[in-house]
Amino acid sequence: MSEALEVLAYAADGTRRPRAVRLPADPFDGTVHEAVLHQAVTAFLANQRQGTAQTKTRSFVTGGNQKPWRQKGTGRARQGSTRSPLWPGGGTMFGPHPREYRRGIPRKVRRLARRSALNARAREHAISVIAPLAFEEPKTRRVAELLGRLGIENRRVLVLTEAVNANLLLSARNLQDVSVMRYADASAYDILRADALVIEEPALGTLESGVEASTIAPPPPVAKAPRAPKPPREPAKARAPKVAKKAAPAKKPVAEKKAPPARSAAPAKPAKAHEAAKAHEAAKAHEAAKKPAAKKPGAHGAPAAKKEAAKEPAKDAKKGKSGKKPGKKE
Repeated sequence: MSEALEVLAYAADGTRRPRAVRLPADPFDGTVHEAVLHQAVTAFLANQRQGTAQTKTRSFVTGGNQKPWRQKGTGRARQGSTRSPLWPGGGTMFGPHPREYRRGIPRKVRRLARRSALNARAREHAISVIAPLAFEEPKTRRVAELLGRLGIENRRVLVLTEAVNANLLLSARNLQDVSVMRYADASAYDILRADALVIEEPALGTLESGVEASTIAPPPPVAKAPRAPKPPREPAKARAPKVAKKAAPAKKPVAEKKAPPARSAAPAKPAKAHEAAKAHEAAKAHEAAKKPAAKKPGAHGAPAAKKEAAKEPAKDAKKGKSGKKPGKKE
């Protein structure tokens, strides 16, 4: 026998025995068939389904006997019934209907899967052998203390007894992760679902002593820690009054930025001498253009005024002395 199939043994009160025990060759032969385990577990889970879910198709929904509107001319999609799966309140497409999920599995395959599950737990050192548990009356505290001495109080435990033990069953049923059943009734799924197995010694038959208990590897560490109890809530009167929060200091107003002083107009630069002279000459030329031009003197050097005075008596002679034009009778 391999060392992996030697497990720790305990007394009925939870004290460890000095020497381990060797598991029997039947069924603990050390062989694990994973494919058979998968087949047995899936079949077990499928057999737990009731298969009573049911939905109504459009033929089972009440109403919808009349066409909601005519086929053409309305501008809407054509509809034949208001109980179509596309309408609210209509039937259900491809919904579940009552069916049988049960799957059969050969008896030899079922037994092989159970042997494989026991061997898998034995390899992991997750099996403990204990003396027959005798309970005079149901006592949950006693079972909890026993699991604490075995070091498996925070794990999912399966206790396998030789026969039906009613007091042990009543004592453990109030513990959330503890199950009790007969060794012969345990299936491969029940064995694999548990993290630790506690088997009564008479259920395995006559066991041989093995190596010293100190040489057996300890069980794997606890997977989950127990939840810490919530602290009791203080009564309303004992509560300290809430301290009012200090008001946040008001922020200082941001000082407005002063507008920069207006720049004074720069003094006009003195014009240069030649530029001033040019401007003076241009002004004079403009004034001279506005004045009428003087008439030039005559051919003999007589002024234009004398020439105009000589023309005046010639005009008077033509008119006559009386100042009338000649050739007209009075």
